[in-house]
Amino acid sequence: MSTLTGNVLSGSTNGLPIKIGATGTPGTTIHTAGSGTTGFDEIYIWVTNSDSVPRNLTIEWGGTTSPDNLIVNTLSIPALSGPIIVVPGIRLNNAKVVSAFASVANVLILTGFFNRVS
Repeated sequence: MSTLTGNVLSGSTNGLPIKIGATGTPGTTIHTAGSGTTGFDEIYIWVTNSDSVPRNLTIEWGGTTSPDNLIVNTLSIPALSGPIIVVPGIRLNNAKVVSAFASVANVLILTGFFNRVS
């Protein structure tokens, strides 16, 4: 029988939003999945744009190779919007890293959680 445990993203401090400071690859670290291949992290991420103009967001999923590891590639986030879901429960394991970068630093923030399934 599987065990499900809810957690804050590892890139977050105390569950607070993660500000995207990176404007290119590799992006700001959002979450590092649990080690090993017998379980997985089911990850949910939302984005908020605090800027008065639309901004682009790229999510790197387990690596930085384009297009292999880009699950969201230059998604335009509307001005003064959010939270908008950008990762709807996609699974990852084996200590792979989720990171993100934006077209402009420090205006997009990400929130979310993950369910560790083991």
